[in-house]
Amino acid sequence: MLIDSYDRVVDYIRVSVTERCNFRCQYCMPEKPFSWVPKENLLSFEELFEFMKVAIDEGVKKIRITGGEPLLREDLDKFIKMIYDYAPDVDLAMTTNAFLLKGTAQKLKDAGLKRINVSIDTLKPEVAQAIAGKDVLKNVLEGVDEALKVGLKVKANMVPMKGMNADEISDVLEYCKARDITVRFIEYMENAYAKAGISKLSGQEALDELSKKYSFVSEGYDGASPAKYYKMDDGYRFGIIEPYGDDFCKQCNRIRLTAEGQLIPCLYFDEAMSIAESVKRGDIKGAAAVLKEVVRTKPEKNRWGGEDDEVSTRAFYETGG
Repeated sequence: MLIDSYDRVVDYIRVSVTERCNFRCQYCMPEKPFSWVPKENLLSFEELFEFMKVAIDEGVKKIRITGGEPLLREDLDKFIKMIYDYAPDVDLAMTTNAFLLKGTAQKLKDAGLKRINVSIDTLKPEVAQAIAGKDVLKNVLEGVDEALKVGLKVKANMVPMKGMNADEISDVLEYCKARDITVRFIEYMENAYAKAGISKLSGQEALDELSKKYSFVSEGYDGASPAKYYKMDDGYRFGIIEPYGDDFCKQCNRIRLTAEGQLIPCLYFDEAMSIAESVKRGDIKGAAAVLKEVVRTKPEKNRWGGEDDEVSTRAFYETGG
């Protein structure tokens, strides 16, 4: 079992398989050129899998595949099957923008993927193009439909931004509700790579707006999830993720691994340790020692909303959200 210095059990790892992305979202990486890390700098799926075995053996129960956009990495289903065959009880999920999902959902499901999270920031094509930097909405929604069709569980994430898509939170909720998809409204996380001038809709503002149309009650946090959940009169549940809140980090159970082997203890911070050298030379004990040290040094909380700093220099496209 992995326990940090604040007595939090760390049993969840997010694994980025690429920093490449086919979107240029305003809140993530709008100005980054369409480039990529040389293939030789990336850990192979076999090398990533060797570390996944270490993590699972040390107590990790949930693995989420992220990017960048993970579906841009060829043969992703083979990596998923490696993990599933080793530990079929592990909660194996993926975060994707869904642009390429229509043609891959069945293959991913067959490989052992259980769940996906998809960004649905708008239901308007022109707004989707403004946010993502290209015409994406049709492909995204078709990808979601295909995922549901093949039996993948789906959650949706929306980042409401004033003057852009904040007026659509009820529409997105209704879209998700009609498909039995849980939606989570995520406060925009200020970071050095996002477009300047984004104005977030706070969690409380989202709740105030939704309360004009719906009745709901708070159910609080659901285990170690970063979302606070709310239950509507008809039983539908939606979530609010507030990284600026004082209690956001209290139940954090996750660490992150980049495609180049950097193991990161917190989404906000740049600090990391590399497992690449250990994995490449087959030093399982060395990789396990790095894992334990990263967990031991996991910070208590992020600094969003704090006095020291409110803008993270973390490149989210390297680690997922």
